[in-house]
Amino acid sequence: MYKFCPNCAAPIQDAIVDGEPRRACSAVCGFVHYDNPTPVVAAVVEHEGAVILARNRAWPEKWYGLITGFLERGETPEQGVLREMKEELGLDATQATLIGVYSFERMNQVIIGYHVVGNGVITLNEELVDYRRLAPEKCHVWPAATGLVLRDWLRGRGIEPEVMPFGS
Repeated sequence: MYKFCPNCAAPIQDAIVDGEPRRACSAVCGFVHYDNPTPVVAAVVEHEGAVILARNRAWPEKWYGLITGFLERGETPEQGVLREMKEELGLDATQATLIGVYSFERMNQVIIGYHVVGNGVITLNEELVDYRRLAPEKCHVWPAATGLVLRDWLRGRGIEPEVMPFGS
């Protein structure tokens, strides 16, 4: 969060702008920090008929999730999700099918979820330390963010998944 204006270096203060609470420049330069959500892509990766869940090296041992990443300047969400799958799992794909768009307010993100069928041999990059292969009917979901992406993909296949508390 800004403490000083990036335009004129005056202190940033709480303000009401367009009827909404915001952080804004205390001088007259007009800077307003809107704190808009960050777009993140998420992939339900299907590989050889199984769903691939991965564990980030910063997560506790029992946490596994979808392949995710920040959308980069100049790429479409479809390109971003295919890039993330290639970078993190080493898998190739040519198509990403939109599952849905989800608000993740706790992290101030908008999750754009896709189903991607990956081809090749799984090779984890430095961000990931492990992965699991699960038959779709064996998948459990978590009650927020990318868990909702996986839930909706499973429901689209006629599977009503068990919801696990976050962190289990």
